[in-house]
Amino acid sequence: MTTRRTFLTQSAAAAAVLSAPWVVRAHSATPVKVGVLHPVTGALAYSGQQCRLGALLAIEDINKAGGIKALGGAKIEALLGDAQSRPEAGSAEVEKMNAAGVSAIVGAYASAICLATTQTAAKYGLPHVVDVGVADQIVERGLNNTFRFGPGYRTCTERAITDLVALNDAAGKPAKTVMIVHEDSLFGTGTAALLSKALPEHGFEVKEVVKHPNPTRDFNNIVLRMRSVNPDIVIPANYYNEYALLLRAMKQQKVSPKAIYSVLGGAASSYKFLKEFPDVANGIIDCNHWFNPKDARVAPLKARVEEKGAYFSYEVFMTYVSVYLLVDAIERAKSTDRAAITDALASSTFSDHLMPYGPTKFVNGQNTGAQPLLTQVIDGDIKVIIPEAYRQANAQFPVKA
Repeated sequence: MTTRRTFLTQSAAAAAVLSAPWVVRAHSATPVKVGVLHPVTGALAYSGQQCRLGALLAIEDINKAGGIKALGGAKIEALLGDAQSRPEAGSAEVEKMNAAGVSAIVGAYASAICLATTQTAAKYGLPHVVDVGVADQIVERGLNNTFRFGPGYRTCTERAITDLVALNDAAGKPAKTVMIVHEDSLFGTGTAALLSKALPEHGFEVKEVVKHPNPTRDFNNIVLRMRSVNPDIVIPANYYNEYALLLRAMKQQKVSPKAIYSVLGGAASSYKFLKEFPDVANGIIDCNHWFNPKDARVAPLKARVEEKGAYFSYEVFMTYVSVYLLVDAIERAKSTDRAAITDALASSTFSDHLMPYGPTKFVNGQNTGAQPLLTQVIDGDIKVIIPEAYRQANAQFPVKA
């Protein structure tokens, strides 16, 4: 039987990279135990570590601000779990967290992992706040314990296509053909399927849809095929490493479409990618999770992340705000009881956050107030180009001269 001590020891070993002196430990006699579950090893380790960073920063801030005030200032205690980039490992960690007595779980980044962890958590009536996972199946199974703060891939795809049509029309319709390159898990496959169906309805010809395993370390053959197809627009739907490698291969083979237009691109809206591959990143457009650039809280949080040697990526701020969403529910529930927290999440109107959302309203576990933004890498920075309410720069479309 897994003891709390064993669980914490195992989790800490897996999390050494991020659990150093600033991991928040409760000093209250009655801490509120929250599972923080992400893939911090394996193929998705970078993104999982970024998510964990966001969660721990939020817990640090909440505890410094007095903890859960409705529970007499009880501190949040993070129980860290590693999904190892595998759904079955994520489920196993939920079992451990349940045995350790957590009141709720925040995680677990990847769609396939979230699909598994939310299902396992449902067995125990364990509220599970999904921070990033975009597959809509996560919230379409009738699980009353599951709450996704961000938009799903259907919402993101619809927004991406609407904005693409507007940009293309404004430029005189220079783009007519598309090639989609996606990773083969639930996220990439689902996104590609939605795009393949919707793009022709808006006048675009989908020349080819190419999937690849995750991880993939050689994109030369895919780029050779891209050269042959010669699409006006390339739409990648990949996690960070594969996204970066695909674009590097395109650069090396001098394949330059009129636009690279990402939908939930794993690297497109990434300061890490911008720094590591500035010659590749310029001009890339992405429809993705993004913060409200006009919110005064963004700059100091970004600075804190960078002080820790990390990048302010969507994984960080999505999980950071997701923890606050959960804590808002615990405050209103005035209890660590799982059912009470679930009820409080279901009736949430959480709005004190740095995302470009309206007040939180969950319908079947999905926050209907969530929306992606359209960004573009312009003059060495990531700028919001759509919608107008958050615009920082005018779009450059097409990018290719």
